[in-house]
Amino acid sequence: QVQLVESGGGLVQAGGSLRLSCAASGRTLSTYAMGWFRQAPGKERESVAAISRSGLSTNYADSVKGRFTISRDNAKNTVYLQMNSLKPEDTAVYYCAASSGPYGLGNIPAYNYWGQGTQVTVSS
Repeated sequence: QVQLVESGGGLVQAGGSLRLSCAASGRTLSTYAMGWFRQAPGKERESVAAISRSGLSTNYADSVKGRFTISRDNAKNTVYLQMNSLKPEDTAVYYCAASSGPYGLGNIPAYNYWGQGTQVTVSS
């Protein structure tokens, strides 16, 4: 199995940027499709972005399209989420997750392994 550790969260003003990283250990990351998710207080966890094993295919939630970019470096066993033009409504705990099944956005049950999350807070 794979262990995932997120980093890069923090406090940023609206309009700012953050880059989240998700470092994997235990198994080669290229084995998995990867996704980023977020959960705000009192809300359900939602899918933000997904990337295929090769990195050639990506998909985004409408709320972040054009502002967030998911990428991966399989040689470094790391997945990234570049977040630009951040808004207060982006405030949430962000999680990365790995799927040994098909790649896809929104299919939360398909993701077998989860990191512990990193807090992102966007002030207005």
